[in-house]
Amino acid sequence: MKSRKELIITGDRVLIRPDETHGRTESGLYLPDGVKEKEKANGGTVVKTGPGYLLSEAGSGEYPWQSGENRFRYIPLDAQEGDYAIYLRNDAVEIDYEGKKYLIVPYRSVLALIRTQLVSTD
Repeated sequence: MKSRKELIITGDRVLIRPDETHGRTESGLYLPDGVKEKEKANGGTVVKTGPGYLLSEAGSGEYPWQSGENRFRYIPLDAQEGDYAIYLRNDAVEIDYEGKKYLIVPYRSVLALIRTQLVSTD
């Protein structure tokens, strides 16, 4: 029997693969770490998102985890897999998962999303 691991992002968080070319100028020069550290915002590709903001069951009179039923409801996030996110660097938490560097960013720290949409050229 094989086991399979899955990285699950919880709540209102976004898993981002940071843009590795961010420290390079348009002419191809690499900037030292000291210069990159002074920047407040960075960019990267959204890999996965959490389910969103948890909503309470108003008027139920009990907590969802006490009833035995899974009645959790969420307000979904705007971010989608494949979007390019610009986020506040100081709020990101760096992790290493299966040998790759990722950042977990709270959704409140995502400043903008760039979504590429395919358009028909008919």
